[in-house]
Amino acid sequence: MVNWQHTIEQKWAAIRFGEIKVETNEQQHIFEIMVYLKDLDPKAVRVELYADGVMGGAPILQEMKRVRQLAGSSDGTVYSAAVSAARPSTDFTARVIPHCSGVAIPLEDPRILWQR
Repeated sequence: MVNWQHTIEQKWAAIRFGEIKVETNEQQHIFEIMVYLKDLDPKAVRVELYADGVMGGAPILQEMKRVRQLAGSSDGTVYSAAVSAARPSTDFTARVIPHCSGVAIPLEDPRILWQR
């Protein structure tokens, strides 16, 4: 856990988002998001879609899955997730958070990288 924490501290600033694609059908929005982790192990982070709760409801958090390495890039990875189309796709934003089994990451952690 200490090694993971040191790695996150050293490499976090290099993470960035790339292109975001959204396809919508009657039932769901399908997001594909390119994330550049540089030389950070993808297992050290979690990529999620996030939407604030509405009318006092809980926020929506949907983990995104790594689907493929970005062609022509050694550090780009494509993540994908589907969410209900009951809300506009613009309600959702992607985020990258540090991830290690057994470690809780608070919402105000400065190492949460928000897509917007």
